[in-house]
Amino acid sequence: MKKIILALMAIVALGACSGGEKDLKYRGLSMALPFQTFCDSLTARGFAVDSAKTDSAFTRVVMANPNENFRLMLAQKDGQLLALQENYKISTNDSTRQLWQQMRDDFEKELGTWPNMPKHGDDHKVAKFETEGGFITLTLENTYTPTLQVLYEKK
Repeated sequence: MKKIILALMAIVALGACSGGEKDLKYRGLSMALPFQTFCDSLTARGFAVDSAKTDSAFTRVVMANPNENFRLMLAQKDGQLLALQENYKISTNDSTRQLWQQMRDDFEKELGTWPNMPKHGDDHKVAKFETEGGFITLTLENTYTPTLQVLYEKK
C-alpha cells in the first residue's frame, strides 16, 4: 500500500514539475533551445545562413531556404534566441491578403485564442497573439511593395 501511495505521489510531483512555463515554439522547435542548437536544427531543415545579410557579431542572423517563400531573421543575445521573424517574398497585394488571412486562421486554431487586432484595414493589418511563452505578430502592409511578416518574440 505504501508503494502505491509513493508511486501516486511521484506521479503528482512529476505533473507539477512539468506544468511550468511553456516555451514558444517555431514550427515545432522550442525557442528556448540554445541559439546554436536552434540554428543547427534550421540547417537540418534546409535553411542556410545568408552571410551577406548576417552581421559579423552573429547577433542578427538571416537564413534562407530555396524551397520556402520566406527568409528568416533571428536575433540572439548571450547565446539565447530572443526573436525570429519570417519575411515573405510575395508579388501581389491579393496574394498577401489571402496568405495573411490563412495564417491568422491557422494561428487561431492552433493557439485556441483570438488575436488582438491593433490595425485592421484593407492594406494594413496586424494580428497579435499572446501565448504563455511569448507573442506571435502577423503584419500585412500592402503599399507599393507588398509586405508580410510573422514575428515570434519570447517573453
